[in-house]
Amino acid sequence: MPHYITVATCSLNQWALDFEGNRDRILQSIRLAKDKGARLRVGPELEIPGYGCLDHFLENDVYLHSWEMYAQILSNEATYGIVLDIGMPIIHKNHRYNCRVLSYNGEILLIRPKIFLANDGNYREMRYFTPWLKARYVEDYVLPRIIQHITGETIVKFGDAVISTLDTVIGAETCEELFTPHAPHIDMCLDGIEIITNSSGSHHELRKLDVRMGLITEATRKCGGIYLYSNQKGCDGDRLYYDGCSLIVVNGNVLAQGKQFSLDDVEVITATIDLEDVRSYRAVISHGLQSRVSPVYERIHVPVELSPDSMNFDLKVEPTVERQIHYFKPEEEIAYGPACWLWDYVRRCRGSGFFLPLSGGIDSCATAVIVHSMCRLVVQACARGEEQVIKDARAVAGFPADSSWIPATPQEFANKMFHTCYMGTNNSSKETRSRAKQLAEKVGSFHVDLNMDSIVTTIVNVFEVTTGQKPVYKVFGGSNIENLALQNIQARVRMVLAYLFAQLLPWTRGRNCGGLLVLGSANVDEQLRGYLTKYDNSSADINPIGSISKVDLIRFIKWAEVNFEMPILREFVDATPTAELEPITDSHVQSDEADMGFTYEELGILGRLRKIEKCGPYSMFIKLLHLWQGKKTPRETAEKVESFFYFYSINRHKQTVSTPSYHAEQYSPDDHRFDLRPFLIDPRFPWARHKIDQVLNKLDSNERIDTMTVD
Repeated sequence: MPHYITVATCSLNQWALDFEGNRDRILQSIRLAKDKGARLRVGPELEIPGYGCLDHFLENDVYLHSWEMYAQILSNEATYGIVLDIGMPIIHKNHRYNCRVLSYNGEILLIRPKIFLANDGNYREMRYFTPWLKARYVEDYVLPRIIQHITGETIVKFGDAVISTLDTVIGAETCEELFTPHAPHIDMCLDGIEIITNSSGSHHELRKLDVRMGLITEATRKCGGIYLYSNQKGCDGDRLYYDGCSLIVVNGNVLAQGKQFSLDDVEVITATIDLEDVRSYRAVISHGLQSRVSPVYERIHVPVELSPDSMNFDLKVEPTVERQIHYFKPEEEIAYGPACWLWDYVRRCRGSGFFLPLSGGIDSCATAVIVHSMCRLVVQACARGEEQVIKDARAVAGFPADSSWIPATPQEFANKMFHTCYMGTNNSSKETRSRAKQLAEKVGSFHVDLNMDSIVTTIVNVFEVTTGQKPVYKVFGGSNIENLALQNIQARVRMVLAYLFAQLLPWTRGRNCGGLLVLGSANVDEQLRGYLTKYDNSSADINPIGSISKVDLIRFIKWAEVNFEMPILREFVDATPTAELEPITDSHVQSDEADMGFTYEELGILGRLRKIEKCGPYSMFIKLLHLWQGKKTPRETAEKVESFFYFYSINRHKQTVSTPSYHAEQYSPDDHRFDLRPFLIDPRFPWARHKIDQVLNKLDSNERIDTMTVD
C-alpha cells in the first residue's frame, strides 16, 4: 500500500541580525508549507539570526536573541501539526555550535549540531563555532528557562541522532557536510533513514550551480531516499549572494526546484512522495549487505504519523512527477545575480539609489546594464503584486509609504533612483561621450555630462607652483612617472566628484534625505593585474562586476543586446577598451591591453592558475609550457609569468582598499575575505626565476642538440 507524504523546503532572504524580520519570514514559510499540505518543513542554515553575522556570532546576545525568537515560533500554535527543522546557533557547555533544532507541536525533539564546518574560501565557520566531530554521539542539553516554560521540557537530546516517527525516519546533515568525502547521508541511508534534510548557506558563483545540484542528486542516487535541500537566498550584507535553488530529490530524481534568482523574500516548494518508492529502490543486495556493517544512529521516537491513511487513500492526492534541473547561462547569471544583490543593498541601506560614473567603456556599461536588469526585476515583481517589493520600490524612489505609485517601466524606476555621469577631459573622445549619453537614455538614468579639465589643471598647477617642475605626458616627451601621475590625478578627481554628486544630486531633485550608493566598475582581471589607480573612480561603495572577467562581461553585453533589446550595446562591444587618460594623437591611442601587457583572456588563465590551481611562478610556468605549446615559445611564456607576478606583487596593496565586490569568480583577488595573502611581496621572486631560467636553458640545449642531429 502507498504511504504518501508531502514535504516542504524553502529559501528565505534572511538579514544578519534582523531577528524579528527573520522570525516573520520563518513563520510565513511555515504557513505556506502547511497550506500546501506539508508535514515536514526545512529552513536554511542559521535562519534565525541570519547566516552572514560573521564575528557577531562571538557575541552572546546573538544566542540569547535567537532563543527569544525561537520561543515565539515554538509557542505559536499556527506552527503546530508539522515537523519543523530550523537553523540557529546554540551554546552548549560553553562552546558555540551551528545547530538545527527539530520540533513538533511546540516540543523540541532534537538539537543537531553541525559536524563538519565550512572553513575555506569565503567561509570562516571555525572562527565562531566548534565542530561536533562526534558522529552518532548524543548528550543531554539543558534548555534555557524561556523554552522550559513553553515546552515543559528540561532536557533534550543534543548530538548526531535521527527522528523516528510512526511511519518513517528523518535525519539531518548541514551544508558543508554534503561536500565532504564521506558525507553523513551515506551512513544514514544504510541505517534506514528515509528522509534527509540539508539546511544550507551556499553562495552563487558563475558556472557552479551544477556542482551543487550534482552532489544533491547523487546523495540519493546510489542509496535511495528523500533529500530536502534548503538554501539561504539574497545578499549576506557583504560580498556574497546566496542563490536559493532549494531542491527536493527522491532516489536521485528531482521533483521540485526553487528559483535561483528572484526578489521574493520567502519561497516554499513542496512535493508529494510515496515512501514505498524509497523502500523499493533500496531492495538491492548490495544495500542490504552493506547496511549490516554500517554504523547505527540513535533514534528519538515521536508518536506521530506523517503519512496518515486519510492521505494514502485520497484520490485527489497526486504524487509529484520528475522534472529537469533548470540552469541559467553564465550571461544570464551575470544579469540576475548581481542585480538581486544590488536590490538588497539599496533597500537595506535605505539609500536613494545608485550613482555610476559612466565612461563610455564596456565595464561601466556592464554595470549600468546590471542596474537596468535590477529595475526590470523590480517592475516585474510589482506587476505581480509583490507587496514587499512595491513597498521597497516606493521607499527607494522617494515616495511615502502611503503612496499609490508603482513603476510601470524599468526606465521610470531608474529615473527616480539611478544617476549616471560622464566625467570628460581633453583626453576623452566624442565616441565615448556619445555612447554614455545614449546608454543613459536607454536605461532611463538621470544623466549629467561634465568636463573636469579646469579642476585637473588647477591641481597640476599647484604642484608646478610649489616645486617649479611641470610634468608632461609621455607622448610629449615626459617620463613614465610623469605620465602615470597625470593619469592618476584624473582618475582620483573623478572619485571625488563621484561622491560629491552622489550626495547632492538627490538634493537637486528635491530629495533631502538618503544619499546615493556609488558603484564601482573595475573587473576582476584589471584588479588582479593592478591596472587601476588607488582611490580612483574604481573606489566606490560597492562593485557589482569586481569579480567578473572581461571576457564574461563581453558575453553578457552581447546577450543583453538581444534579450534587453538594446542595440547601442553593440558599439560598446566593438570599441577598443581604453582608460582615456592620455592625449589622443595621430600615432597614439591608449589601449588597456597594450598598457597591461596582457590580453584579458591571458589574465583569466593566469588568475585561475594562481588562485584555483594554487600555482606559484615556477609551477605556473611549467603548466603553461604545455597549455600554450604552439601558441607561445617557452621564453615568451616565462616573460608572461614573470611579468604577471611582478605586477601582481607590486599592486597587491591596492586590494586593501578595493571596493566590496559581488563574489562571482574563484580567482577573485579580494583581499578582505577571499584571497588572504600579504600586500607587501618581493616582486623579484628570485628563486622561482632561477628555476624557470634553468628550465629555459635546458630547453634551449635540447633544441640545439635536435638541430645538430637534423643537420
